[in-house]
Amino acid sequence: MSLYIMMSTLTDEGRKTVKTNPHRIKEVNKEVEAMGVKILAQYVTLGQYDFINVLDAPNNEVIAKVALELGARGTLQTSTLAALTLDDFIKAVR
Repeated sequence: MSLYIMMSTLTDEGRKTVKTNPHRIKEVNKEVEAMGVKILAQYVTLGQYDFINVLDAPNNEVIAKVALELGARGTLQTSTLAALTLDDFIKAVR
């Protein structure tokens, strides 16, 4: 499995959805996990992004599918980064 950081920003439609049904976020989490991605951590943030998620996915293709599926709904925009733990990075550069 590989680590990813997914940052997302709600669209106007997404903000309306969250305001009227904040539990929708947890429903989406279940949908993401059904696509084969484990949510390791999730934060609501102030600033450029509304949510920061730390995800564990089998590969780039699966995380790309998740990003496309979520973005196609029109309720949010995502930006995703592949990530390494510090220990994995140190091993890689030895």
